[in-house]
Amino acid sequence: MDGVLVDFQSGIDRLNEELREAYRDRYDEAPEIFSLMEPMPGGPEAFKTLSEHFDVYILTTAPWKNPTALNDKLAWVKIHLGDYAHKRLITTHHKNLNRGDFLIDDRTANGAAEFTGQHIHFRTPEFPDWAAVLKYLMDRV
Repeated sequence: MDGVLVDFQSGIDRLNEELREAYRDRYDEAPEIFSLMEPMPGGPEAFKTLSEHFDVYILTTAPWKNPTALNDKLAWVKIHLGDYAHKRLITTHHKNLNRGDFLIDDRTANGAAEFTGQHIHFRTPEFPDWAAVLKYLMDRV
């Protein structure tokens, strides 16, 4: 989710100064930060489009030291993706244990690099944004 469907920086920007200072360099542990985040440009629309052509799931990692993260992520999905993502949220620290043809992720951590399908490395020169990802995947439909 973070950095792909969700603009993580927007959550940091909305933290008050006290929380921003207290959680510097570990913002993902700040309570309720995931409830403050905006969608990545084109993310919800791309998710909906892909859901019409692929069996799409969301793989995300909830920080172990943030007790609100999982609930905040679920609420975000319900608000921004609605019925398209109904019961399609998987929380894991080991994305490679899931099977699929494609994984869209902005990092190689948490098993993304070991995923057995194709890792579409989001926000790289080949896939800088959702328009590039959609073009690539829709050409395969």
